[in-house]
Amino acid sequence: MQDAEYLPAHEISGPEHAPVVVMGSSLGTDRHMWDAQVRLLERRYRVVRYEFRGHGASTSPPRPAGPATIAQLGEDVARLMDHLGVGSAHHVGLSLGGMVALWLAEHRPERVRRVAVVCSAAFSPTTESWLERAATVREQGMGAIVDPVTARWFTETFTDEETRGRLRETFLAVEPEGYAQCCEAIAGMDLRPDLSRIAAPVLVLGGRQDTALPAAMSEEIAAGVRAGGAEVRLELVDDAAHIAAVQQAPTVTRYLLDHLDAERPGHAAGMTVRREVLGDAHVDRAQERTTPFNADFQDFITRYAWGDVWTRPGLDRRTRSAITLAVLMTLGHDGEFSMHVRAALRNGLSVDELREVLLHVAVYSGVPVANHAYALAAEVLRDEGLL
Repeated sequence: MQDAEYLPAHEISGPEHAPVVVMGSSLGTDRHMWDAQVRLLERRYRVVRYEFRGHGASTSPPRPAGPATIAQLGEDVARLMDHLGVGSAHHVGLSLGGMVALWLAEHRPERVRRVAVVCSAAFSPTTESWLERAATVREQGMGAIVDPVTARWFTETFTDEETRGRLRETFLAVEPEGYAQCCEAIAGMDLRPDLSRIAAPVLVLGGRQDTALPAAMSEEIAAGVRAGGAEVRLELVDDAAHIAAVQQAPTVTRYLLDHLDAERPGHAAGMTVRREVLGDAHVDRAQERTTPFNADFQDFITRYAWGDVWTRPGLDRRTRSAITLAVLMTLGHDGEFSMHVRAALRNGLSVDELREVLLHVAVYSGVPVANHAYALAAEVLRDEGLL
């Protein structure tokens, strides 16, 4: 089979006419590595998960005359996009998947909208070790390297033995020839000279405990892209080794949604205001608690409440906070009331002004309501060191 005929195995989910997200997994895993993220992404994106040569349901093409290259793996993905009728897409990749996403952003920019790379690198200095690994699996099979490789996928704090075991079996099921070709591609790869050519917005996530592709390599990617003037966000994920998308699934999912949703109408402005008013810690917790059941509601809040209403110029934020407190106090929504007391303080409402709001509402909503609101507000003020 010639490269020009080769198509990676893939799985498609999500609304037919939604923006497309193409996802590539790490060396030695398959598309199921992204299961936790896809459960949310497919609510509003057309998700295409492909599998590298010899991985998952993909076959291994014949061994090429020379070493396989990252360009060949990138063209595999471009060919798949052509096959599916996808002109451009968001590209998300972990490890090898991230390398391919970067190559596409550098050399096929018309196929790329936004990029997210997780625990990846633009260059791996251990060229000989990759070539030795390729030779080992060709001669001895995947079992010869499974233990040292998978040992670096998770930190010791990751105690989900079922998931560890499942990913180990996935690794052992990879065809040695396909795995070897991917190793050769990494060995010969150096994307650093062209990082500054990338124009698409890029999210770079690194695992702080990643020893396979250390966080410094994520920092190198971000610096290289930033040098060209493109939008870059770099985040290092705590308690995460190489397969951060599995070990820290809620955190990685939150970052991916933030990055990809920035193009959705009203979402970027809404998320900015939501974070400014409620604080990053609160919004991060809400994002990490997002599930397929409440994902649409979280999106609705961000785009309509924060993106459409709170961004309107007719009232300043201090006034909006005062109105919000009055309504929540009257309706008895305790949790939201306490949250918006903090928000009001962030919006510049003083303690004296807060007291006046509560006193004013007491006239129209009743003494019992006000008595309870004063108690809730006082608790927040004590926590903030203001009382």
